[in-house]
Amino acid sequence: MNRRDFVAACASTALLWGADAKFDVAAFDRARVLRNAGKYLADKPATVTQAQSKRSTGGLHDFFSEGDYWWPDPKNPEGPYVQRDGMTNPDNFVEHRKFLMKLSVQVPALAAAWKLTRERRYSDHAAAHIRAWFVDEPSRMNPNLEFAQAIHGRFTGRGTGVIDTIHLVEVARAIPLLAEAGSLSRPAYDATQKWFADYAKWMTTSKNGTDERNAKNNHGTCWLMQVAAFAKLTENRDLLAYSADRFKTVIVPGQIETDGSLPLEMARTKPYGYCLFNLEALATVCQILSETGDDLWRFTTPDGRGMNKAIAYLFPYIADKKSWKKPADVMYFEYWPMRQEALLFGGLAYGRADYLDLWKKLPADSDVDEVIRNFFIRQPVLWVA
Repeated sequence: MNRRDFVAACASTALLWGADAKFDVAAFDRARVLRNAGKYLADKPATVTQAQSKRSTGGLHDFFSEGDYWWPDPKNPEGPYVQRDGMTNPDNFVEHRKFLMKLSVQVPALAAAWKLTRERRYSDHAAAHIRAWFVDEPSRMNPNLEFAQAIHGRFTGRGTGVIDTIHLVEVARAIPLLAEAGSLSRPAYDATQKWFADYAKWMTTSKNGTDERNAKNNHGTCWLMQVAAFAKLTENRDLLAYSADRFKTVIVPGQIETDGSLPLEMARTKPYGYCLFNLEALATVCQILSETGDDLWRFTTPDGRGMNKAIAYLFPYIADKKSWKKPADVMYFEYWPMRQEALLFGGLAYGRADYLDLWKKLPADSDVDEVIRNFFIRQPVLWVA
């Protein structure tokens, strides 16, 4: 069956499902959520204050990371690093990013477990992490990324570093539940909201933040996804409206082709992984902003670009990676796809049983750092249940 016939068959199947289909995500994912959350109950918070790099020009409370694909120059080992696109340098400083990824794995899982069981042991433990990162003075992180994705000998920090905080998107989703549970006091909740409001202001006004906003590929999408998530948490209606407008006028026409492909991602040395990554970010933007009354799932440009086509384009390649027409990714190709939430969000938005059926079959968890870093929506109970 060729690709066109495959898509047509899937669309025919979807008609049997209907636009008003329901899927009990909580029941489907309950065992996984509780199994994972139980493992995290003994883990203590670890924030940026627990590790430092001599190459950072920031302070104790500043997040620091280094560009993944930058390496020592063989011709000048002590000089500025040189780029090897798609090839991760294992010697770069990643401890802060690992702490942030750990937070993004644990807090949403614990919040989801509370949502399913109403047991305070889960929400209380998640709240301890939130207070450590965003409230408590000895351990909190400063609300900026001035020193993220530095390059030795070139930059002390770059706009591209803003992508490191995609791992706060699902954390932000979990925070109101912790307040609802009573695990975050009102003062702690207010302080947390202020942290995210301050960070969103930095993202929208600083040089690094606006540089990332203007990025043409997945970086621009991830900037918008974060701004939308943090605006929703802080109830910033103006920023939510701005985010929806930017999605329609900049992101969709600039990144999605009329056939649904993502050419800026397909041009990279990891085209498959980057396409999946950007699709997740696009879908998450739609999920967040469509909850505010602006149905981005059904938005299309005059020439037909939109989320419907983007998911439909990648769906056959998620279902059968062997059909991928581009070269295999230079690293980590074997670990994709995961349980891509674009299939879940899109399956529910468009009434596509085939998307949901495939989503159910894909792996939901990984212990590979590269996957954890690029697969950032892991608790659907927080989003659709």
